[in-house]
Amino acid sequence: MNLKHLHYFWTVARLGGVSRAAAQLQLTPQTVSGQIRQLEEELGTALFRPAGRGLELTEAGRLALSYVDEILHLGGEMKQALSARQQSPAPVLRLGITDVVPKFFAYRLLAPLGRLPEPVRLVCREGSIDMLLAELALQRLDLVVADRPMPSGLAIRGHSHKLGESPLAFFGVAALGGNPADFPACLNDAPLLLPGGHAAIRGHIDRWLDDQRLTPRLMGEFDDGALLKAFGQAGAGYFPGPAVLADEICERYGVRCIGQVDEIREAFWSITAERRIHHPAILTVMESARTALFPESP
Repeated sequence: MNLKHLHYFWTVARLGGVSRAAAQLQLTPQTVSGQIRQLEEELGTALFRPAGRGLELTEAGRLALSYVDEILHLGGEMKQALSARQQSPAPVLRLGITDVVPKFFAYRLLAPLGRLPEPVRLVCREGSIDMLLAELALQRLDLVVADRPMPSGLAIRGHSHKLGESPLAFFGVAALGGNPADFPACLNDAPLLLPGGHAAIRGHIDRWLDDQRLTPRLMGEFDDGALLKAFGQAGAGYFPGPAVLADEICERYGVRCIGQVDEIREAFWSITAERRIHHPAILTVMESARTALFPESP
């Protein structure tokens, strides 16, 4: 099996026939058919079956295609990365940001990199903390920014560094009618949007609502923080966010801050593979968090 076999298979699967694939590949149909047969013999299963004048994937073919998609995508990424490395000697910071971390926070955290004497090229990935930590373990990332330290019990080498913490605030459009003077009572029986259960702050919010004997109407739960705020911007309900980003949230989404909860502290962490940090860009990111974003954070 080689990449050429996989590329021919992928092309036939996408175009639905050997003749169309051969025309695109600028090969004879016999050459393409022969390569597909070799791949099927090596895999020990049929990948296509006749369908009218063309071909369609078998169940095994559909499974194979899902893997081939990823293999060819990674191959393309490798070529782009090597090409970019040859064209530009700028150091690269490969950063993973969990999907619950606010985009404004990520931008403010990374903005000082643009002022470094030597330019840094950012490669940013977004996803769940488990996925990003796996990428960190495989050395595909240099740093993961998350709303929690590295979970215990994982068979992954990593070290957590606290960037800072902020009180939680609640936001909403004026049409919801909440009065900051009545906070937090104005949340009672009001529509509320919350982060999903995998967000570290979610449990603290639920307990605080219980302690305050507040029963808002939960209108939605969102794993992606930007999507939550977009619904809040549309007036679907009040939503929480870090008080340290209140000005940016109000300006960007056309909402107002109706109250702050000092008892709930939303923390942010950086996770690296090594305990001692030497990467100058990572050192800049951590210093900017502690001096610009969280100067008063304990």
